Amino acid sequence: MNSYRGEKKTVLLVDDEVDLTKMLSMILETRGYKVKVANTGAEAIEIASPEIDIIILDLILPDFHGFEVCRRLKQIEETRHIPIIMLSAEALNEDRIEGLYLGADDFIVKPCGNEELVARMEAVMRRGPNQVGDAVLYDHQEVVIRELHKIYEQGLIVPHFQPIYLFEPFGLYGLEMLTRPATDSILSNPEVFFKAAMQYGMYLDLEILSWSMALDILSEIQMKEKIFFNCNPYLIESSQSQRVKELLQKHQIPFDRIVMEITERSAISDYKLFYEHLHKYKESGFNFAVDDVGGGYASLETIVEIKPEVVKIDRHIIQSLQKDSFKRSIVKFIVGLCKENNIFSIAEGIENENELQIVRELGVDGGQGYYLYKPTSKIDLDDFRKTPH
Repeated sequence: MNSYRGEKKTVLLVDDEVDLTKMLSMILETRGYKVKVANTGAEAIEIASPEIDIIILDLILPDFHGFEVCRRLKQIEETRHIPIIMLSAEALNEDRIEGLYLGADDFIVKPCGNEELVARMEAVMRRGPNQVGDAVLYDHQEVVIRELHKIYEQGLIVPHFQPIYLFEPFGLYGLEMLTRPATDSILSNPEVFFKAAMQYGMYLDLEILSWSMALDILSEIQMKEKIFFNCNPYLIESSQSQRVKELLQKHQIPFDRIVMEITERSAISDYKLFYEHLHKYKESGFNFAVDDVGGGYASLETIVEIKPEVVKIDRHIIQSLQKDSFKRSIVKFIVGLCKENNIFSIAEGIENENELQIVRELGVDGGQGYYLYKPTSKIDLDDFRKTPH
């Protein structure tokens, strides 16, 4: 029997590495666990049920990205309570943050020791459902709501900007605006900040405030490149289009310079209304981007429906691209799709010279990432427009 409460627990292993799942299954079964295996994200979602006690979920799967699987499982009433431990061969801090934000209970870098994995599984099951995301927001509602109002009323937001580069010829293509709350609370994490804003009915006001503060800065400089704004589908579904247009008109920014990058696509509550409003934005000249393409079929479905002007290739596909022929095939497919449909392709998360070189060789139109330029609160167009490295 396993050591957790002395009763037999059921583990769902989600990984497409056959040898690894066989080894982990054998190890867990010898410790008294019952083991089920899924080799794809779709299979994991189908198998997951209330009798599963814990899910060990790999980040990289052949269909959906691990983050997408985690997101979907946490949205289903029957499976949202199941603890999830995410596995990854990469030790990126932003991955840990994103995984925890989406509802994962722990994040382990593989390979890891068998005893460590079992110990962390049992620790997660002892403490119950995720303690990092929803629990914090729900258990401290008054504090969180008070902090949200403080941020809004005092304008405690520092816009950051990250350049996006055109590859041929090399030059500045645009800037992506990133919201950074100026607070020492849990809301300093932008993901948690916007999640709380949605939870407590302040998302629209805080998103518009973020855009306004960024445009105050951008309108003071002579810049003709594109401006990328991240937005939740709720902004598109809402009746805020006139408010958005008036904001841009106030700052004398043409609508066709704006690229609205849709985040949290799984949060679309009314697809008919979302696409109806989206097309009205497009008719006014707004551009749209689909991010994280390559991370799952949902991205391809979104491209078909939105018909975006820009596609951003998932940074997890770009990482170690030079070592992985399968990833290169995915990028070639996306580039071909974009070129045939007059869509501008961007590689996200370029971290080194090798990744920059190979995405250019594969025909990607542009890119962004720490290797090219880190997000900054200070805009220096002359510096931005220099050829990086």
